Amino acid sequence: MSADLPEMPDDDDDLMAGEYVLRLLSPDIERAMDRRVIDDPVFAARVRDWEARLAPMADELEDIPPAAKTRRALLATLGGTPESPTRRWWLGTGLGLATVAALVVLSPLPSLLKGPEFGAQIASTDGTLRFDATVTGDELVLARLEGGPRPGRALELWLIADGAPAPVSLGVLPETDSTRIALSPDLVAQLTGAALAVSDEPPGGSPTGAPTGEVLAAAALVAL
Repeated sequence: MSADLPEMPDDDDDLMAGEYVLRLLSPDIERAMDRRVIDDPVFAARVRDWEARLAPMADELEDIPPAAKTRRALLATLGGTPESPTRRWWLGTGLGLATVAALVVLSPLPSLLKGPEFGAQIASTDGTLRFDATVTGDELVLARLEGGPRPGRALELWLIADGAPAPVSLGVLPETDSTRIALSPDLVAQLTGAALAVSDEPPGGSPTGAPTGEVLAAAALVAL
C-alpha cells in the first residue's frame, strides 16, 4: 500500500501543504493555513499540487460512509490530538488508503477552486522546472515550484490561444516565487482552450516578440 503513496516531501512547507489537504492539522493551525492559502500563492500552489496528487487515490475507492463509531473516533483524533513528530511522519509510516478514503468521506479536501476560473500545472519533461498557474478574473498568478532560468538567461511566459496565429508574450518572469500578471480583456476572452508556455530567452526577453529560445515547459489551461 505504501508504494501507492506520494513520496515524502523534503521541505516543511510541502509537508504542511500535504497535511493541510489531508486535514491532519489541529484546528488552530488549519485556520492559519486557510489564511495562508489566500495570502501566499506559492503555498496555495503546493496545496493544489497535493490535491491533484491525492485525488486519483480516492477515485479508485467507493464512497462508503464510515460507521458512526469510526466517524466519532476519527473526528476526535483529527480535532484533539496535538501535533507530534510521529504524527507528522504520516507519509513515511504508511497512512493507509482506507484512512485517506475515510477522510474524504468525512471532510472533503479543502477547495481552492472558489476563486480561480482557470488553472495549469506547467512542467518541463524532466520535472526540474515547475509552475502552478491560476487565473481569477483578469489576474494570472504564477507560482514557481521548482527550477529557474539558465545562467545568463531569462524565462518568458507565453499565452497560446486556441486558433491564434502566434503566441502572445505575458512577460519575462522575475526572480521571485510568485508573479501576478494583469490580463487585458482581449486576453481573458482567449483563455478557453488556450495553453501557457515558458521559453528560454536572452536577458530582457525575446527581442522579436515571438519565442526565440527553447520552449522549456507548457500546459493547457483547464477550466476549474
